[in-house]
Amino acid sequence: MKVLVAVKRVIDYNVKVRVKSDNTDVDLTNVKMAINPFCEIAVEEAVRLKEQGVASEIVVVSMGPKACQEQIRTALALGADRGIQVETEDKLDSLAVAKLLKAVYDEEKPDLVILGKQAIDSDNNQTGQMFAALTGLPQGTFASEVKVADGKVSVTREIDGGLQTVALNLPAVVTTDLRLNEPRYASLPNIMKAKRKPLDVKTPADLGVEVASSVTLLKVEAPAERSAGIKVGSVDELVEKLKNEAKVI
Repeated sequence: MKVLVAVKRVIDYNVKVRVKSDNTDVDLTNVKMAINPFCEIAVEEAVRLKEQGVASEIVVVSMGPKACQEQIRTALALGADRGIQVETEDKLDSLAVAKLLKAVYDEEKPDLVILGKQAIDSDNNQTGQMFAALTGLPQGTFASEVKVADGKVSVTREIDGGLQTVALNLPAVVTTDLRLNEPRYASLPNIMKAKRKPLDVKTPADLGVEVASSVTLLKVEAPAERSAGIKVGSVDELVEKLKNEAKVI
């Protein structure tokens, strides 16, 4: 069974994000980048399926500038077998990524596609669902448990009311939630081996996909700083301030 995993290059979650002075975008100058944490969970789940003898090959794909090869190599060090980069300098929206991923899917013909449920930079939670719609594949989103057997994948989903388990015929699409697994660290020997694993570079033109975005970024602003709290002398004073100043009651 072949598993295709999509990964995205994002600002490392430990880094404090800065906005450019002209508010046109986020400042990426000298900022540490990493695999999107949800995508890292997707890679880990694919590797576990291979360790269980369920998957035979793991292919990692990423879309973006040449720098995203770093994140592909990281995924290869974690246990993936080969990588594909769709190289473009264009700013890709969710639909463009889904179209590119569909083109890669059509070429690779994987049995299972695993993505993170969302990226921590845009937080859209759209690409997996758009990709499933474009391909007509069944989908299991927000997965907290994945089991593959007898040509089906069983996905336990985290929903507002608790947990829901769906059985999907393969090929299928799964998007990962935080509680699915805990990603491993890449060992030094595996990091060295990853440098020799195959990594193919394609362009949107090679795949016959137009990536012009229909979304226009107007402005980026940092969230407002929280104001200092105050102390009150009594419950009556608290109620009065909540009613007349905060106007929440």
